[in-house]
Amino acid sequence: MSWPVPGTLMVEPTESEDKAELDRFCDAMLAIRQEIEDVITGKMLISESPLKNAPHTMDMVYTDEWNKPYSRKTAAFPAPWVTPDHKFWPTVGRIDNVYGDRNLICTCPPLSAYETVEA
Repeated sequence: MSWPVPGTLMVEPTESEDKAELDRFCDAMLAIRQEIEDVITGKMLISESPLKNAPHTMDMVYTDEWNKPYSRKTAAFPAPWVTPDHKFWPTVGRIDNVYGDRNLICTCPPLSAYETVEA
């Protein structure tokens, strides 16, 4: 996934993704859309929504203090297939939001490093 233009999302699944994985992705997008609808209809304030506060790190979820209006389960395991045994825990919350998508940073060697000298 990438955000090549502000306000857009580009998804390019690889050939190695099976239909079940693509279905899970679609279900996740529909769940995110429902969270957006909850904000639009006033069921949830945007500043208090799981989507706005994501990602939820392990430290955030397992701390003694929880002051969010949604459950820890909603934060940590938002879909039926996300279980403690199959969870990727982000190590940090958001960093610079989409800075990296909007500001290309190349750490590759210069092209001259790939040139070969013909004998």
